[in-house]
Amino acid sequence: MKNTFTLSKTDVKTKSLATFIAVICAVILPQIFHYAGIVSGTGALSGASFLPMQIPVLVAGFLAGPVVGLLAGVISPLVSFGISGMPALVLLPFMTLELAGMGLVAGLLHKSKTPLLPSLIIAQSAGRILRVLAVVIAVSIFNSETVTIGSTWTAFRLGLPGILLQWALIPLIIYRVRGASVKGEKRD
Repeated sequence: MKNTFTLSKTDVKTKSLATFIAVICAVILPQIFHYAGIVSGTGALSGASFLPMQIPVLVAGFLAGPVVGLLAGVISPLVSFGISGMPALVLLPFMTLELAGMGLVAGLLHKSKTPLLPSLIIAQSAGRILRVLAVVIAVSIFNSETVTIGSTWTAFRLGLPGILLQWALIPLIIYRVRGASVKGEKRD
């Protein structure tokens, strides 16, 4: 009986590369959105509105599986904070948990028979629920005064354009990449 949990060297390299690319994109994309917001005069909050860090993490999960999605979700905000100071330190644990949950759930659904848009909504919801739970715990158990429960509603409302952007972009990216890989396999 073959052990289904072992990965070949090629699989490890592919998953490592996918994680690396997702992290790089999740660090660069928010910078582009923040810069565009500053240049356009709408301010640096465009990152909070368009949620650009979530896009590469979700795509990584859907394309490469739960381990890659989880790792991209954990590593991306930490690297971004280390390089740019964003997200703000007070938000870092909440965003890390949210992104890790989104990436993991997207990865768990990557081979599912569920259509992509409902899978995306499930992954987004899982991440948001984890964030809300973390905020509730921080406020109620640790008496955190830096984050409030009301801030989760504000973050959700502010992020609606990003959620809609994800609904439009992520299925297109996934179908394009999966279509390209299917075409490549047919040539062999």
